[in-house]
Amino acid sequence: MAEATIRDVARQAAVSVASVSRALNGLANVHPDTRARVLAAAKDLGYVPHAGARSLSLARTHAIGVVLPDLHGEFFSELVRGLDREASARGYHLLLSNMHDKGDHAAQALRTMHGRVDGLVIMAPHIDPAVIAAMLPARLPTVTINTPSGPGGNALRVDNRAGAEAMAHHLVALGRKRIVHIAGPEGNSDAQERLEGFRAALPSDVELQVLPGDFSQASGEQATEALLKAGDAFDAIFAANDMMALGALQALRGAGVAVPQEVAVGGFDDVPLARYLSLTTIRVHMTEIGSRAAARLIDALEVRGAEPLHELITPALIVRATTVTE
Repeated sequence: MAEATIRDVARQAAVSVASVSRALNGLANVHPDTRARVLAAAKDLGYVPHAGARSLSLARTHAIGVVLPDLHGEFFSELVRGLDREASARGYHLLLSNMHDKGDHAAQALRTMHGRVDGLVIMAPHIDPAVIAAMLPARLPTVTINTPSGPGGNALRVDNRAGAEAMAHHLVALGRKRIVHIAGPEGNSDAQERLEGFRAALPSDVELQVLPGDFSQASGEQATEALLKAGDAFDAIFAANDMMALGALQALRGAGVAVPQEVAVGGFDDVPLARYLSLTTIRVHMTEIGSRAAARLIDALEVRGAEPLHELITPALIVRATTVTE
């Protein structure tokens, strides 16, 4: 039996070939009843659109470029999971790359996307937005995530200051007076905003000690081991992300320090591992942010005249066993 064609679908759905193409490509200018008839006919006939013809007819690749600071770790895997979920549901594929540094590697990561994707999702809290704007291919639709003062277009940002303030209020309410903050990498806007928000929310009678970190579990563990070795007095640790907080937990438990009785520990992000280890943290909803970023970009690609939106997302304090006893 010959494979069904787009004309077969049009005939069965009693619509034009152009209407079938628009409906199957998810375009907005299709009446819901028409879309339903087309989808039902395509399913009945077992019609599968030819990807090459589809891209040519729309002058699009139906691929979305995703450029992140890193592709490893639970934070980024959850973000990509949300991006992929929304993109796949709307007939798009992801092309992933990373930009570890601020130099040639970042420019190369963006150049590799040129001509291969219909739009970009970029997360670059460690790079000046003016630099990103200068590197972006002209007229390529873009959605930024947690990129300072995004280079125009759609932007999603987590309110890092509000999240850090919530953690500060929580630790102070527990009576913690000597708090250590393990900061993220220097020059990273997320890390800087979390430090600023946390410091600003602490009352004057609370001592704050800030130690450097790099968002890795190892840096959280090393910072905490150095604290213990120095004999510094502290009763709480707030790490700028969950992985450093989990590293701090490892060091404390290895040294026989009771958590939370002697030292309370909090993180930021709420990665899946944090939930399993009952870490108090700030929930960012990475998967949802990824889905929303993909939806914003696809809307910009498919809906003419769609207004760009800038959204500030307020994270939530999640209290678990590393700061309060059950």
